[in-house]
Amino acid sequence: MDNVRIDKWLWAARFFKTRSLAADAVDRGRVRIGGEPVKPARAVKVNDKIAIDNGADRWEVVVQALSDVRGPAPVARTLYSETEESVVRRERDQEARRLFPEPGTSIKGRPTKRDRRAIDRAGGE
Repeated sequence: MDNVRIDKWLWAARFFKTRSLAADAVDRGRVRIGGEPVKPARAVKVNDKIAIDNGADRWEVVVQALSDVRGPAPVARTLYSETEESVVRRERDQEARRLFPEPGTSIKGRPTKRDRRAIDRAGGE
């Protein structure tokens, strides 16, 4: 196997839960190869450097192997290697989320008047 579509590879490497979510992220410019935005049909090659923003985390990985089938997580982890800068950035972002949680994450559904006032107070308004 010498070429795999980027959306299939992202799904197989378990960055996205479904292939359609991976294709949507690529269409929206949240996936870049070599710093350039790509289309879902773009072929991935070994040693490509890919920047991925899946909403919760931002990854920067180098492609180590190609696959278009989704397998177990330990196998998916062998498809890429994460850069050192990416590891440090993700750990820093995770620590920031732990120390300073988003005020609206504890609210389920539409905020009540009391919830809105609490959000306003937290935001300094």
